[in-house]
Amino acid sequence: MSYFDNIRTFVRVYELGSMSAAGRDLRVSPAVTSSRIAQLEDHLGVRLFQRTTRNLTPTEQGKAFYGGACAILEAVEAAEAEVVDISENPRGALFVAAPLGVGRRLIAPEVPAFIDLYPEVSLRLRLTDRKVDLTTEGLDLAFFLGQPQDSTLRIRKIADVPRVLVAAPAYVSARGMPRSGEDLVQGGHECLNLRFPGATEFQWRLVTPEGPKKFRVAGRFECDDGDVLTDWALAGRGIALKPVFEVADHLGAGRLVVVAADTPPEPVQMACLYTHRRRQDPKTRLFMDFMATRIATAVRVEGP
Repeated sequence: MSYFDNIRTFVRVYELGSMSAAGRDLRVSPAVTSSRIAQLEDHLGVRLFQRTTRNLTPTEQGKAFYGGACAILEAVEAAEAEVVDISENPRGALFVAAPLGVGRRLIAPEVPAFIDLYPEVSLRLRLTDRKVDLTTEGLDLAFFLGQPQDSTLRIRKIADVPRVLVAAPAYVSARGMPRSGEDLVQGGHECLNLRFPGATEFQWRLVTPEGPKKFRVAGRFECDDGDVLTDWALAGRGIALKPVFEVADHLGAGRLVVVAADTPPEPVQMACLYTHRRRQDPKTRLFMDFMATRIATAVRVEGP
């Protein structure tokens, strides 16, 4: 075990708050994780963590050492980036997160081509519509739609993604064709909503002749998986607000139609988040470049 491995393990234990979680993230056993921390503490001559049967908390010395440990990792990774041939030989594991629709349609299909180009890279792809935490979950980068709340992370914008309001022809036949956001609200239309923990109400930001405006919509169907909302829309259960790339095939086949066309949704930003330290990693840069080009092309081609 190297001193550098011990420092890396300390950082992950500190960030995840658990020996076992850090071990899973680093793909080593809890015994190895504990041994590395013990070696580091012996070397420094201080206790880095207070341990009880239920909790593990950093000591004051541990808190002080964390900043320096992160600086060491950043310096080593930056130095490696200078000497590694990034165009030919990137190596190691990448841990990437993306929303379900984005991941399934835009990222996952391109991953094999990336691995073929860089066979010494392995990739773990987590697909979820919930908010992720890059630091505590050990992610190298995360793709997202919208505006991030964490201002401490770096953002690389990829594209503005066009969106539409859609419903099945059967829904329109039964409930009528809404022409605007006002029709959605005043007509009591069934709006299919993407709900995350903590959401209290739903507002769709639509473009009106007077400019963007928020409309408070309602409906009996909610889910945290955007593809489920698409399925409900296809079943004639209501109106969904969707990125065009997610419903382009259904629109082309007539299974869904655009509604409230007089007040379309605003485009949504697609971007990826990463920490400053992760940006130094050659494989992270290459993956962002690779995916950004393909995603931008896909959403542009499939736009209305």
